[in-house]
Amino acid sequence: MAPRANWKGFLRLSLVTCPVALYPATSDTEKVSFNQINRKTGHRIKYLKVDAETGDEVTSEDIVKGYKVDTDTYIEVTKDELDDIALDSTHTIDIDEFVPKTDIDNRYLIRPYYLVPDGKVGHDAYAVIRETIRSMDKVAIGRVVLTNREHIIALEPLESGLMGTLLRYPYEVRGEKEYFDEIQDVKLTKDMLDLAKHIVEKKSGAFEPELFEDHYETALIDLINKKRSGAPIAAKATPKTGGNVINLMDALKKSIANEKDAPAAKVVKETVKGKKPKKRVEGQREMLLPISGKGGKDAAAAKAAPKDAAKKAADKPARAPARAKKAG
Repeated sequence: MAPRANWKGFLRLSLVTCPVALYPATSDTEKVSFNQINRKTGHRIKYLKVDAETGDEVTSEDIVKGYKVDTDTYIEVTKDELDDIALDSTHTIDIDEFVPKTDIDNRYLIRPYYLVPDGKVGHDAYAVIRETIRSMDKVAIGRVVLTNREHIIALEPLESGLMGTLLRYPYEVRGEKEYFDEIQDVKLTKDMLDLAKHIVEKKSGAFEPELFEDHYETALIDLINKKRSGAPIAAKATPKTGGNVINLMDALKKSIANEKDAPAAKVVKETVKGKKPKKRVEGQREMLLPISGKGGKDAAAAKAAPKDAAKKAADKPARAPARAKKAG
């Protein structure tokens, strides 16, 4: 099931307009998450909204926005007042200009979205705007209001659709000089650079995100599976340190010596590439052991499960993506 649109409105290039919907292109909801619980009762912690002075609970209808101007002084701003200053970009993304993509500093990038036609009408206008941007090999800059704040959005073609990336304002980006001023201007020899380039060449390859593995997420799932099955949790050994590096040239030479095993690693990678890429996110929760109840017999049964149950669950293949096309 596709996620719900974060925003719906119109995309406009001069007099060409079409209804569109904005969807998040990324998600963190599939990652393992935790709730806070009471250690003594096992119950989930619930937070209440209370008056900071009286300690009394405050209902939602009595909560308004306030801008702090002094220690105990706030300027109250109502929802109606905020609605009165609503901008045109609340309902329309107006394309203001076109810029080369290389002109956009990576520090200004926030998060990506998918912009798609909303409904059965407007596909022609959408295609005109998309192909105009594509033909100019530039990025369209517009404005959109999300969570009551106006954002700059950069639009670019992505296959048959448009990808929009929210951009930061200049006041949100810190300058680098105050951080880099104290970096020493050192002189590097050609031999050092040649050795470093050799290491880079041995590690160079294509960008293949489908091969990325979230090792911490995998460790979390393994930990939860072991605890649910009652398997013992072994303490992690303290990693050994290699000591302080005294000579940079020696360190570079040692790194190259350690890279002699790189061809073998490359063979393993190519073998993996021959298989269908493993899903990094979807289906990871399926590796957790099934349980039908929170307590009683179900909890006891889960705890008494054999140790290999965790391994069996962890080895369970991920489901095929829901949006995958049928064969044939």
